[in-house]
Order: sequence, then structure tokens, then C-alpha cells
Amino acid sequence: MKNNNFNKKEQVEVMALFGYEMTPCQPLSFKRRGQAGETEVTELIGTRIKFAGNVAIHFFDVVAGKRKYLLAFNSQDLSWYLSAA
Repeated sequence: MKNNNFNKKEQVEVMALFGYEMTPCQPLSFKRRGQAGETEVTELIGTRIKFAGNVAIHFFDVVAGKRKYLLAFNSQDLSWYLSAA
């Protein structure tokens, strides 16, 4: 999942747990526009942060079912984006 091509990103709603033990943020599920239900995150593979000026973008490599996804959280406007890996 080293390809960070976020040209095909999709804004999503994310249910996340903030401030839990050693992980400051952990996505639990996400919902795509037009999707009836939520997709449960079954595994958090890794996290990283990229700084762009005064904005921190937090990246989460996750598994939902049998598919890998990349979720990104923009700390400035508090938006989440999804990209299939």
C-alpha cells in the first residue's frame, strides 16, 4: 500500500475512536455516499502523517472485509477521504 495516489479519492463519513491508549485515532467504520450501511474496519495495518504547510493529513492503512483501503483525515477541515488500495 505504498502507492499514495490520491487522485481518485472519495469523501466518506467515518466513525473513529479518538484518544484510545497508544493510538490517538482509530477508524472503526466508514460509509460511502449512496451506500445503505457502514463498512466495518476489521484491521488497522498502519498509520502515518504528512504535513502540508499548517495542515496535517493523517493516513490510515486499513482492512475492511478482505479489501485494503487507505483512509485520510484532513486535520484542518476535519474531512475524511477513502481510496481503495
